[in-house]
Amino acid sequence: MSSVGRDKSGESTAELVKDLSREVSELVRQEIALARAEMMEKGRKAGRGAGMLSGAAVLGLAAVGGSMATLILLLDLVLPAWLAALIVTAAYAAVAAVLARRGKEEISEAGPPTPERTVDSVKEDVQWAKTRATSSSR
Repeated sequence: MSSVGRDKSGESTAELVKDLSREVSELVRQEIALARAEMMEKGRKAGRGAGMLSGAAVLGLAAVGGSMATLILLLDLVLPAWLAALIVTAAYAAVAAVLARRGKEEISEAGPPTPERTVDSVKEDVQWAKTRATSSSR
């Protein structure tokens, strides 16, 4: 039985406070449920993405190993083997450093995984409760 839309002009302050308390409690429960649903959705997406990234990393390492061997064998045609291996290793290390730095920047730009919609909704609810409390006290 919702008290929304009901004429409350004849109710006592105690009844109004009781109604407000019940409505705020229900609102808090709904906000918690919304936050839980939003975080579960984000968690599922992140889990699938992490699995795919893991598979890509394994295959990527195999491809890097193969390309590294190929480049070393090609350079070995004109340079000593140790120098060919050193050059290829340094080139891969430089690329890895650039990627690591850029990846760190991307992660820091993403921000915390907070439930933004829930936070906005809670702010609206607080404003609603303040408005309701001031109108009930008149």
